Amino acid sequence: MANLGMIELSFILLGVMILLLGSGIWIAVSLGLVGFVAMALTTSLPLGSVLATTTWSASASWTLAALPLFIWMGEILFRTKLSEEMFRGLSPWVQWLPGRLTHVNVIGCGIFAAVSGSSAATCATIGKIALPELDKRGYDKGLSLGSLAGSGTLGLLIPPSIPMVVYAVTANVSVLQVFLGGFLPGVLVMVLYSGYIIIWSLLNPKKIPPRDPPMPFRRKLQESAKLVPCLLLILAVFLSLVLGFATATECAAWGVTGALLLAWWSGTLTRKTFFESIMSATRLTCMIMLILAGAAYTTAAMAYTGIPAALATWVQGQQLTPGMLALYLSIMYIILGCLIDGISMIVLTAVIVLPMVKQAGLDLVWFGVYLIIHVEMAQITPPVGFNLFVLQNMSGRDTFTVARAAFPFFVLLLAAVFIITEYPQIVLFLPKLAFPD
Repeated sequence: MANLGMIELSFILLGVMILLLGSGIWIAVSLGLVGFVAMALTTSLPLGSVLATTTWSASASWTLAALPLFIWMGEILFRTKLSEEMFRGLSPWVQWLPGRLTHVNVIGCGIFAAVSGSSAATCATIGKIALPELDKRGYDKGLSLGSLAGSGTLGLLIPPSIPMVVYAVTANVSVLQVFLGGFLPGVLVMVLYSGYIIIWSLLNPKKIPPRDPPMPFRRKLQESAKLVPCLLLILAVFLSLVLGFATATECAAWGVTGALLLAWWSGTLTRKTFFESIMSATRLTCMIMLILAGAAYTTAAMAYTGIPAALATWVQGQQLTPGMLALYLSIMYIILGCLIDGISMIVLTAVIVLPMVKQAGLDLVWFGVYLIIHVEMAQITPPVGFNLFVLQNMSGRDTFTVARAAFPFFVLLLAAVFIITEYPQIVLFLPKLAFPD
């Protein structure tokens, strides 16, 4: 079996992967089984020893310690009154913009994204208050749903981000640099979203309710006062990252402390919510860690097959420009995003794609942000877009209606990919500022 050619071996492994995923087996288990098949066909090394070694090396990482902490921080805040406070605190300040309170979806999701690493949690937290309020005031349902679906994805791009931690560990790059790389693209996406809302509102003025009665400046400050602790937490985490006062893991620990204090201050920190947040964070962490363990074993097995190195050599022979490679990878990731979740996209493709990316001379920090934006797209593309499911349950609309409302924001994410590909310094500015060569 060791005499199999590279093409035959590739087709066998691809067929095994499709068969396993199509049968409904867990992705982590499917990855491990593909690794077993690859090892059995290419080497006589003991499979169990390699599994034990790779699983331990992939799990015993100080960087990964940030993962359960960031997840827990988001789970704590998800159970607070933060969404209600955000709507009341932001709404007086956006009344003058075309689109009015629809911008609360964008800004509110951007703020919550900075203290949560989950897209679905961001979408649900802001949506549970924003959707009923926007419906009650007569805002267009499509714009409300679409802006919330798109803005919810900011939970993946604006640090702390769970997929960013997964990518950094998988690609063996600094999670701190990937975090910093996501800030400016996150702002870019927010600007694109708000710009679209403004243009849509100017083209459809009859679908936007009149502004609320003017509110005195002092009253606006009073309404926004409850947001100050959350903004201080975001500022503390951001400055600690940029100035190098703390590692990503240390920032996660402080973030959890701040989230617990915010929950206590808002009166939502009870024994029940505390236990629920721990159990929810534990379940999600275990799922991600199991996927990472399976991916680590598959990566080790693929190294024995020589397929990644052969693909990297092939890319070099094709003399593809970095832009052309990014275009081809975008097409692949958009298709994958319709079939599997974001974290699985990262770990399933890393072993094949990363050698190609390195060979093409693309910066791995830049590629991490590029990949995360595609993971954002996966959140709002049917049939497995998590944000679509969240909004379907919250609004009572069918998935097709929600997906159609989210489509313009999918296009805006494509525009963001094009912009950062043409101007990679948008991604690399903060990482290079914090870590000068």
